[in-house]
Formats: sequence, structure tokens, C-alpha cells
Amino acid sequence: MNFQIISDGACDLLKDYITEHNVTIVPFYVTFDGKSYLKEGEGIDHDAFYLKMINEHAVPKTSLPSIQDYVDTFTPFVQDNMPIICTTISAKFSGSYNSALTAKDMIKEKYPDAQIAIIDSTLNTASQALFVNEAVKLRDAGISFEDTVRELENIKGSGKIFFTVGSLEYLIKNGRIGKLAVIAGDKLGIRPTIIMQNGDISLGGISRSRKKSLSSVLSCIDSFFKKPGNNKEDFNFVTACGYNYEEAVGFRKQLENLLGIKCDDTVKVRIGTAIGCHTGPYALGVGILRKSRLV
Repeated sequence: MNFQIISDGACDLLKDYITEHNVTIVPFYVTFDGKSYLKEGEGIDHDAFYLKMINEHAVPKTSLPSIQDYVDTFTPFVQDNMPIICTTISAKFSGSYNSALTAKDMIKEKYPDAQIAIIDSTLNTASQALFVNEAVKLRDAGISFEDTVRELENIKGSGKIFFTVGSLEYLIKNGRIGKLAVIAGDKLGIRPTIIMQNGDISLGGISRSRKKSLSSVLSCIDSFFKKPGNNKEDFNFVTACGYNYEEAVGFRKQLENLLGIKCDDTVKVRIGTAIGCHTGPYALGVGILRKSRLV
């Protein structure tokens, strides 16, 4: 291994994956009362978190990893002369990237020879998980630190998420509605199809039922791959959900049958508490990312 891969918790990779593939996670924080903050993945599990939202109509909030969180994470690897590649959620969504950059600057003052690359993935959740996984594949194939950084910067713009949510409620309450505000009003029952790329959110469609919203997601991704130059063989795919795992299994089968592809079984991802605060319990969708040509 010629460098350490670090990501913030927005990649939503499960513990089994990060342990097996030696990835270090810097978690976000979540609170239900605005006072007590828990590190994501500690103190409350996925199901308990989502059930609290469903049964108690709780509206949790998130807080980004601090500069000190990154300093504490980077330092042991720097002291062992291990280069670091750290990827973060899109800087348009969070200050996590800036926290990591500042931590890098602080560490370089004490360890001027430290090799630390901070990459704004411009991605989120499932697509960010695929991005981290591509870094893992490059590292494990023996690709150099410099070439891996260059390749990750080259492919990050290809990442997309096509997803839907149970309603607009949590996106509105947490101020993440952005360009979708024009359809919001008091129509919280609307189920949008949302497309995210390069940190920007766009609307792919509006549905009145869950079944139709999932069909809309599939239609959007199918349309994407029917455009000239978008070859599905060049991409990796992964599905991710919040609460309803069984629904996600069925959705994945529909996706695979529609496109004639297989999702990447090695990328174990589930929409976590930090992202779930904004999307609500019933987010479900597809992340895609162009495969590296180096592995």
C-alpha cells in the first residue's frame, strides 16, 4: 500500500467495506435536539435514526467534521510517512472540504514533507462511495499517489446520482431545496426525481406516487444512457436507500434488468444519518461513476 485513503462520512460506505478495504472515515455529527451531537455511526444506528424520523417526525440536523477532526485523523499517517488522499463531499453542500484543507495547512507547518491531497469529489452519498472505491482500486493496483490523484480529478465530473425522496419535507426544513423551491410551495406530497452532478441539483420529474417516482428515476437514467457518448459499459453503478432496504432490493433488480448491467456488489453503501437528515427516510436512487481507464 503506497498511500492511505480517507473520506468524510458523506460517502455512506458501510463498516464492512471500510474495514475490508482499509479506508479511514472522518464522520459528520448529527443532533435531534440541537444540543447533543453524536458522531455519525456512533450512538445511533441507521434503523433507529430513521424510525425516530418516521415515528416521532423528528427533524435532525448535521454538523460537519471539524478542522481538529481532520488533524487528528491525518497526523498518525503523516508521522508514519504515509501519503494521504482525502476525498470529501461536494464543497457546494458542506464545509468539510475546507476543514480538510485547513487541517492540511496546519499539519504542513509541522511536517513540511507530508504528502496530503485533498479532493473535492463534487459528489455525495452513492456517487461518492463509487469515487472512494475507484481510489481503492487504483491504490490496490499499485498506481502511484500522483497518478491516482490525477485520475480521480479526471473522473469525478462523470459522477451522478438519480434519486427520489418520500416528500420534499426534509429538503425544505433543512434548507437544501435550492433550485427545487419553485415546485415546493405547500405540496409536500410531491415526489421529485432529483439529479445531482458537480454539486448541482436539477429536477428530472415530478410524481404523485412512490411507484411513479421510482419509475421516473429509472426513466431518467435510461434516457441518460441513450444519449450519444454515454456508454453504460464505461460506468460503475450502485443503488442506495435510507430506511426501506427491501424496496431497494427490488429497485436494484429493475435497474439491472432495464439497462442490462450489474451493480457493483463490492461497494456496500446505505444512505447514512448525515445525508438522511436532508433527504428523509425514504430516499432511494442510483449512483454512477465512469470507470478509471488505469485499472
